[in-house]
Amino acid sequence: MRAIREKLWVSTETGGVARYEHDRYHRAADDDAIPGNPWLICTLWLAEHAVARATSVAELQSALEPLGQEWETVFVDDGSSDGSFGELTRLHAAHENVRVVRFRRNFGKAAALATGFDRALGETIVTIDADLQDDPAEIPRLLVKLDEGFDLVSGWKTRRRDPLRRRVLSRIFNWVTGRVSGLRLHDLNCGLKAYRAEVVHGMRLYGELHRFIPVLAHYRGFRIAELPVNHRAREHGRSRYGVERYIRGFLDLLTVSFIGRYRHRPLHLFGGLGLVLGAIGVVILAYLTVVKALGHAIGERPLLTLGVLLVVVGLQFFSLGLISEMLTSQHEESGAGREQAELHIDEILS
Repeated sequence: MRAIREKLWVSTETGGVARYEHDRYHRAADDDAIPGNPWLICTLWLAEHAVARATSVAELQSALEPLGQEWETVFVDDGSSDGSFGELTRLHAAHENVRVVRFRRNFGKAAALATGFDRALGETIVTIDADLQDDPAEIPRLLVKLDEGFDLVSGWKTRRRDPLRRRVLSRIFNWVTGRVSGLRLHDLNCGLKAYRAEVVHGMRLYGELHRFIPVLAHYRGFRIAELPVNHRAREHGRSRYGVERYIRGFLDLLTVSFIGRYRHRPLHLFGGLGLVLGAIGVVILAYLTVVKALGHAIGERPLLTLGVLLVVVGLQFFSLGLISEMLTSQHEESGAGREQAELHIDEILS
């Protein structure tokens, strides 16, 4: 088993991404490689929490060993500068089921999670932050909930051990996100989540879209659930998130909502706006035409400028919608579009 993992690691580091994907799925289909139950992969994201790393492995062992399943941990060192990688190297040498990915610099949580998802080999993936605020003892409960027929189970920190300001801002953010996206969760930002592998494989994470993984999964038709989990006070590191995080999060929410609702039908959005604006402009110009016919001057009326502007902007929006439809059609006819369509399938009875 160890030799297979080393082979996968070397092939990715030498640029053999295609070979990595082939070996990964060949590995998943090998009955000799996976005795009995599917693998449980825990992806831990950490930036600068050197003290927490060994404790994380110990707590994961206590929580997961009783399950009787094969599991491994993927640590993603997001460009830490406190000696974390040296300790992770020692953990990797001491534990057969510990793998480590190191970034050249801090690229953010979205990149760390995307990398961890890409390296995960199992059918079930659990994410947990390595600052030890999330309790690994809750993982078995998440897996039980996942087995009830859900594709993603998100933790809900009912008794959150954070400052009041952060709790209030988080509650507002979750309420707004639920209203806009249609997915009502109490705690979108909880780092403790359990996924079926097909939820995250093929999901592109960049910028700060990691906050909206449940929303992206919801738009793709996956079944989402929420489960109250224990939350502990921060003992390692410090939070770097402030009010600006939620401002950026609102802008990202608009991006996610647009992608989720109108990615495959952009003309419905741009064309709809264009028709509404153009119709208002036509009504204004028709009114001014009647006024002109009655002998009144309209050349200096601001309403004339507004009417012409609305018609022109409406035509621009409608044209943008048509161009977007052409690009979407080209994408759907390509191989990438067909591969994306395969991700929509839940099961087939034949």
